[in-house]
Amino acid sequence: MRDEVPVGAVVARGEEILAVASNERETIQDPTAHAELLALRRAASKLGGWRLTGCTLYSTLEPCPMCAGAAHAARISRLVYAAPDPKAGYAGSLYNIPQDSRLNHIIPTTRGVLHDEASELLRTFFKERRQAL
Repeated sequence: MRDEVPVGAVVARGEEILAVASNERETIQDPTAHAELLALRRAASKLGGWRLTGCTLYSTLEPCPMCAGAAHAARISRLVYAAPDPKAGYAGSLYNIPQDSRLNHIIPTTRGVLHDEASELLRTFFKERRQAL
């Protein structure tokens, strides 16, 4: 087991998958190595620029403040996530960066796609982690 919270992210432009990532915080000991941030970086690298207009960010879990801010900064055109994060979610749960009208653009957001599957994956991970302690 990698001991990473099982969050995955994909950046796509239409039918084209530009980048895929999973959490790597524990693996590379980097607090910013969230799946969403890594996928955004890889997509920007593939496209040769930081503006990801016309792209969708898909994630297993609602983005945290850092990842929601990075999606906004990258000019993502759409956000889709499976499970809400009531303790750290900044795309609807605790705060809503993608929908904040004070920022320079709004990111249309779809919540709950594959909710049950993602929630079960996360529940199982944390249950097993608690049992191992």
